[in-house]
Amino acid sequence: MARSNDQTTNMKQRLHFLAAAFVGLGLTTSAQAEPATTIPHLRKQGAATQLIVDGKPFLALAAELNNSSASSLSYMKPIWPRLAASHINTVLATVSWELIEPQEGQFDFKLVDGLIQEARANRLHLVFLWFGSWKNGKSTYQPLWVKTNQARFPLIQNEQGKNLPTMTTLSDANRDADTRAFAALMRHLREFDGAKHTVLMMQVENEVGSLDTPRDYCPAANAAFAGPVPTELIDYLQAHKATLIPQLRQAWEANGFRSSGTWEEVFGKSTANKDDWKAFSCFTEEVFMAWNYARYIGYVAAAGKAQYALPMYVNAWLKQQGTGLPGMYPSGGPLPQVMDIWRAGAPAIDMISPDIYVPNFTEWCDWYTQSANPLFIPESRGDAQGVAHAIWAFGQHDAIGYSPFGIGLAAGADTELARGYDVLSQVAPLILSAQGKGTMAALLLESGGSPQTVRLGNYNIEIRSSLRSFGPASGSNAPPDRVAGLFISTGPDDFVIVGRSMNVYFSAADNPSDSVGLGTVEEGVYENGRWRPGRRLNGDETPEWKALRFRSDDYSIQRVKLYRYR
Repeated sequence: MARSNDQTTNMKQRLHFLAAAFVGLGLTTSAQAEPATTIPHLRKQGAATQLIVDGKPFLALAAELNNSSASSLSYMKPIWPRLAASHINTVLATVSWELIEPQEGQFDFKLVDGLIQEARANRLHLVFLWFGSWKNGKSTYQPLWVKTNQARFPLIQNEQGKNLPTMTTLSDANRDADTRAFAALMRHLREFDGAKHTVLMMQVENEVGSLDTPRDYCPAANAAFAGPVPTELIDYLQAHKATLIPQLRQAWEANGFRSSGTWEEVFGKSTANKDDWKAFSCFTEEVFMAWNYARYIGYVAAAGKAQYALPMYVNAWLKQQGTGLPGMYPSGGPLPQVMDIWRAGAPAIDMISPDIYVPNFTEWCDWYTQSANPLFIPESRGDAQGVAHAIWAFGQHDAIGYSPFGIGLAAGADTELARGYDVLSQVAPLILSAQGKGTMAALLLESGGSPQTVRLGNYNIEIRSSLRSFGPASGSNAPPDRVAGLFISTGPDDFVIVGRSMNVYFSAADNPSDSVGLGTVEEGVYENGRWRPGRRLNGDETPEWKALRFRSDDYSIQRVKLYRYR
């Protein structure tokens, strides 16, 4: 999450205090194997946030393995070359607590080292997903010595007092055990990979939140809910009052912007509306759970960063239609309406990231780029619609990366994802150069839907759906049901465009009386960052010399130079 200088100072102070706490846990902070600016890190470029790897911005054309794939090096052996052939440059892979600490205090990193070595051998980077206390709102990846000792490692309870299979956030023992394991992992990554930078980022836990109950009702949670809202959270709300996410501000405002009181006094007594998925029912319970998850995970992340300060993010299971009440979706997870709670509670977390499988992709991207939160999409689709979403996210929201879920033996050079990532990898240097500068845009269009328009520089750019393929289209090459166009301005009248199944029209935005002509149009490819032109397009390929036509059966790149006439 992007922060002001005051927020950064605040975070440094709080991390200092946390470091002292880690010493009490038997953890020691460590000097980096190299300066923090040389390991993978985040850096601003204009309005965008970029991932910097070995001193250069990096566009993560990623894919996530199935959750259990990375638990076996032999299972993964035939998958690595398929991933490399898919034009993927980054693999998201699980590291589970139970496999690295099968006995308390005894760590085994052979699996982690094997994954890193195989990734290096196939010229791939990694993002590790820490499945510690939680995965998808449940606790299933922690060691057996944790699962079977509920007296020491207590669980969430529902309103009837029944234990649910989820570790409670209201337990120092839970938090500290997770923290020790994660810190040990990060220390090992620094030692094993600190000079190679195979591992780029860390996801801390996975799709957290309480399921089947809007909040935790264990005795410690009940006492905390009935007690005062922590001063630390109140101070954050007051310091950021003018810029709070609207849903949180409205709840606070409705109760008089109180500066003290219980959770219900400050945020209101909840209502229940299970049918309206856009309503924020049981919001106070959700805010309460968000604070406790954020504090727990922020503590774990800070301990890891004290060992090796890779960028860290959390991912969210989204609230969807038919899941109107918290608990039907993970209550307290890092959703847009509680992003400020997560900012306040987990300053060591750099990004809040959505797992997007729902149709309203653009809305969720808009919500997750509020308050300059960098966009990284760790789970989504990998079909033609997914590729369109990736193209749009990179062009419209300066996304750091995109990653479909469930990549495996079906990966390969002739998949939809591989073809899309091929062209994106070619233009990645142009994308990275344009991020944050206002010289790039994108449009998303339903096949057969209404034309869409965006302004870029002195031109309006319109895309219209086109099903013309210039050849047979069948099987996986059939026209997609959603397409995107990516537009990069390389000069006042010059554009590089990536897309599929669309016609592109230009008009003068600065002087509508001007007509716009296509001076030159080339299709081609980028090889090692240099443009290699193919055909010079005109006639049938540029209808009436007014439009660029992108075939429907594959992705392509065109360069155009415009001119004006009256």
